[in-house]
Amino acid sequence: MDVRPDGKGLPAGSGTVKSGKEIYAVKCAACHGVMATDGPNDRLVVGDTTKGKRIKAIGNYWPYATTIFDYVRRAMPFNQPGSLTNEEVYSLTAYLLNANGLIGEKTVVNAASLPKVKMPAQQRFVPDDRKGGLEIR
Repeated sequence: MDVRPDGKGLPAGSGTVKSGKEIYAVKCAACHGVMATDGPNDRLVVGDTTKGKRIKAIGNYWPYATTIFDYVRRAMPFNQPGSLTNEEVYSLTAYLLNANGLIGEKTVVNAASLPKVKMPAQQRFVPDDRKGGLEIR
């Protein structure tokens, strides 16, 4: 059930920004705010954080777009984790990527397109290339 950064594990289905926005309003806004910036729980969208306090959000912190799909499918919504269909998760992922300025409004997100989205923070993460065991870097 896990999804890797290269997209392995992504299921069939697809989603759009438009449908994701509608789903977000019903299933996510209560916890994350109407604009995904002002809710009682984690902020999902952030603008330019080059000045002032760095706020971690999807668009400026998460290293892979596939992680959004994986996390939302497993853990959201908070009151019914795992209850979203694959299409709903793809749509929410599309909406969040668009809200963070990472994909266009007409982009269709699916197993082929999602791993191709380049996340701005990816270069800040170091891949774990250990072979296993107690190796020290």
